[in-house]
Amino acid sequence: MSHHHNRPAIVVDNGTGYTKLGFASNTAPSFVVPTCVSVSGGGVSSSSSSVLTTQSKKEEKDESNFPGNGNSKKKKKKKAYEYYSHHNHASKSLQDLNYSIGEDALAQINSKTIKWPISNGIVNDWTSMEKFWQKTLLNVLRVEPEEHFFLLTEPPLNPAENRERIGEIMFETFNVPGVHIGVQAVLALNASVALNASAAAASSKKNRNGDEENSGNDTSKRDRNDGLTGTVIDIGDGVTHVIPVCDGYVVSSAIKSVPLAGRDLTRFVQTLMRERGENVPAEEFSRVAQKVKEKYCYVSKDIAKEFELHERNPKEYVIRMEGVRAKTNLPWQADVGYERFLAPEVFFRPDMIAEKENGFGQFSLPELVDNAIQECPIDSRRKLYGNIVLSGGSTMFKGFGKRVKRDVKRVVDKRISESEVKSGNRLKAKSVDVEVFTHDMQRYAVWFGGSVVASMPDFYKSCHTREEYFEYGSQVMRSNVLEKEEVFF
Repeated sequence: MSHHHNRPAIVVDNGTGYTKLGFASNTAPSFVVPTCVSVSGGGVSSSSSSVLTTQSKKEEKDESNFPGNGNSKKKKKKKAYEYYSHHNHASKSLQDLNYSIGEDALAQINSKTIKWPISNGIVNDWTSMEKFWQKTLLNVLRVEPEEHFFLLTEPPLNPAENRERIGEIMFETFNVPGVHIGVQAVLALNASVALNASAAAASSKKNRNGDEENSGNDTSKRDRNDGLTGTVIDIGDGVTHVIPVCDGYVVSSAIKSVPLAGRDLTRFVQTLMRERGENVPAEEFSRVAQKVKEKYCYVSKDIAKEFELHERNPKEYVIRMEGVRAKTNLPWQADVGYERFLAPEVFFRPDMIAEKENGFGQFSLPELVDNAIQECPIDSRRKLYGNIVLSGGSTMFKGFGKRVKRDVKRVVDKRISESEVKSGNRLKAKSVDVEVFTHDMQRYAVWFGGSVVASMPDFYKSCHTREEYFEYGSQVMRSNVLEKEEVFF
């Protein structure tokens, strides 16, 4: 098994909207593929059945003209049935191989059924997921799975049965030598620690060349905190997670999760533009709304002032988008206005698009962060407030980190002041420092954290191996590698 260690491990981060995959030690994924599979409508079996029925009727009609051929009639009918059954099976096998993934699948949205195997971060269609992995590994990444160790990611509170299914597919279908399943929040923290260490090293080098000795204090601030203690805000395409992590272990009882994420923002932008009557082709509205969200949206400090600025000087804040209709080649134009700041505001005012009765319109993102930390052990709360890490593409909005920091600080200060009032001002609490750390790798923070972990020398010791899987069965995937002695011996 030692020869596998000479090859880089493969890191696969499966998300609701996109899957990131590449090799360990790289700073960015090699490929980012939409997590979708296109399948045919399934007309093969029905057509074969109709052919069989027509052929049988024809034979019955022919045989009816010749009396005494009953046995011959039955034999021919059986032979025809066996032939068309075999033909149907072969056609079905070819149909199973004829599918597309990612952008190729989305290009066939009008002619084929598109399946998204992951919903709200959890895999719910394992057949499509296996097909997706097969295409991405063999056709996109172009590797031999049996020659590489794998690091796969999982969301918090992932069912144990899903880990078993991952083991079954990876070891029995792809015959991989070893698999490590990492929690996305912990990997995001690993990414922030690695980036901080890199920044501290660069600052230290600058200090050696300069005269100032304390210019690296800001970048080394987080070194005084435990690196793997922090609160991860992970917002992807399908779900928002707030995950407290203490010393590398997820505090499962304090996790907050709401089904409000990037895909909902895209729909919100689309709704706002449609209600305003923007002249965008219907077949391109979703793509245009996503482009507006990713390229033009930002987080405002004060939504009322932002409305006033847009009304006072629309030429400066309103953006004109242009395009050509695919069907008619006629040009179209649309203005992008209030949705630029209204879309990200949903995270701070979810009641704009969600009813409180549904559960996730009750608390804003800063309140979710505060509630999650307050459910953690009291001796770790200050560290959790002081190390809030952003992860996921939907945290890349300009000003997002500053707004989260400001609003979380307001929630904390409000609770502290209320406690002091209730005590009759006899107790004075120490101020809580709130820090939100942003970096350029937020979009791929989980993948980059996996790349860092998979490049460490001890990574292979933390993997479930193929030999262990076939010795103990799929239940080995339920446990942590460090706990195997307690589980099986």
